[in-house]
Amino acid sequence: MATANKNYKPLSQEMHYIMDHAHALVDATSGELDERINSARTALKKGLDAVKGEYGDLESQFLDRVQTADEFVHVKPYHAIGGTFIVGLLLGWVMSRK
Repeated sequence: MATANKNYKPLSQEMHYIMDHAHALVDATSGELDERINSARTALKKGLDAVKGEYGDLESQFLDRVQTADEFVHVKPYHAIGGTFIVGLLLGWVMSRK
């Protein structure tokens, strides 16, 4: 599980970085009088608010699934190896049929 969290952290930090910069853009354009800028600013602000809620839900779901998969591999390693092998064989077979 520690490895999954290490790999996940940069993605999470990057997403927060992008959202912070988008908020800074919204704040920087608050004094503009042009109607197109105001409408774009409003749309961006609504989008950011929607993404914040969805991103939090997706983040928790992703971490739950990663933890479940990690526990499954630790509890039944041979099942995971066998399943991966079978999926690899099927993908190889499908790709070679072209």
